[in-house]
Order: sequence, then C-alpha cells, then structure tokens
Amino acid sequence: MNLGICQMKVVNKKEENIKKAENMIRKLAEEGSETIILPEMFNCPYDNSRFQEYAETQDGPTITRLKEVAKELKVHIIAGSIPEKTGEGIYNTSFIINPEGDIIGRHRKIHLFNINIPGKITFRESDTLLAGENPTIIKVGNVKIGVGICYDIRFPELSRIMTLKGASILAFPGAFNMVTGPAHWKTLIRARAIDNQVFVVAASPARDKKAEYVAYGHSMVADPWGSIIYEAGADETIKNVEIDLSQVENVRRRLPLLENRRPEIYDEHPH
Repeated sequence: MNLGICQMKVVNKKEENIKKAENMIRKLAEEGSETIILPEMFNCPYDNSRFQEYAETQDGPTITRLKEVAKELKVHIIAGSIPEKTGEGIYNTSFIINPEGDIIGRHRKIHLFNINIPGKITFRESDTLLAGENPTIIKVGNVKIGVGICYDIRFPELSRIMTLKGASILAFPGAFNMVTGPAHWKTLIRARAIDNQVFVVAASPARDKKAEYVAYGHSMVADPWGSIIYEAGADETIKNVEIDLSQVENVRRRLPLLENRRPEIYDEHPH
C-alpha cells in the first residue's frame, strides 16, 4: 500500500491551509499515494484561542473541499484533524474520506492534551474542546486502519483495542511540541508499532518557529518490527511511503506476541 504523508505548515488563514492541503494531496496522488494523511489541526493554528473561530461542521468548507478532491483523484484521505463544531461544543476530529468522496469514519480525539511542564509549556485542550468516546477503525479495501489523534498515542490501551479489532496500520495525525517531541515522539511511534506488530504512521505539521505553538515535525512511519522506515525533518515536506503489509503476518509469525497474551490476568479491576 502507498501512504502519502503531508507535513504542511499551518498558517492563520483557513483558506490558505485548505489550498495547501489540496496541493499536497494532488502531488502525492501523482506519485501513486492511495491513502493520504494530513496533520492534526491542518486548517487551523493549534491554539485554544483559535479553535472557536475556525470550527466547522463536516459540511463546512474544509471537508467539503477534501471530499471533492478525494473523488476527483480517487484516493482515501485521512483528514488530519479540524476543530469540529457540534451542538454540544467543539471536538478535535479526524474525518476519513473514501475515493467516492464519502465520509467513512470520524475520530474525535479521546484523550485531551492537558499538560503543565513549569517553565516549558502549559496547554489545556479541555478548556475549549470536548473528548470523543469511541475508538475508530476504517477499511481501505480489505485493510483496516485505526485512527487516533496525537495525545491518543500515549495510551497503549487504545492502540491495543484497535489492533485486536483487526487494524494492521495505526494512523496518528499529531502535533507534538518542542518539549515533548524530542523527548517522546519517536519512542512512542516505535513502541506502539512493536507493542502491536503493526505499521504506525504519524503526520505532524511542519515547524513554524513564529507560531504560538511550535510543532516538532518529524512525521514518520514505523514498521511492525519497530524500525523507522521514514522520518521527515522539521520543514514542510510530502512523502509517498510504500509499505508491505505482508510484514505484519511475518513479524507475528516469528514472534507471536498477540497470541501469547494472557488477558485473564490483565483485569484492571481485580475482585
């Protein structure tokens, strides 16, 4: 399968961001990408003060445009995430669109990023966003892809649930920052790949040192053995990454981790 990764620089202008995403998707489709992944908050600066003004429904300009592009180019798009406007409030949501231009999945970020590292960074998504409740798995042909957003990658339970439901690829649009990125990003991506013997694809915005929130970049793909098969730098870039899905079976046959589990003793609520 050919996965396209868009590491795009997000600016404080929605129309420009949508256009940038579209241009990157077009280039990747030309290069043969079949499933294309955008970063977290690709249409909106990652900043609590912006989510309200940028929020829109799935019928808003961002997703409407991407549905047209997916249909025209005959690709699947995992549309990073946008601030999704609903009756109850705003979610950090990834819409997944198929080559017919239909929405086939919607992941609302389950774990909200509330962090306080004194002197380094403080950010509270829960001040402006609501938390999703459901793991999300979509099908591309007969391949199942689990979708999480950024902070979701830190919770191994979620990746394990998606794997046990048949996902062989886990996709995480994410915007780690300059404190957590260098410390944990690569390790978490490799760990989830090794834990679950799946491909893990993580798409970050490009780094913009002038932004309120500076993203780490380094979009990457890890294989089921935990090897990094692609890693971007900090700057804006696109990449088509060919993955060999037979690796999932091969690794699991050699090292039958999932078969060797003993769920009966993992009960978190022992009597």
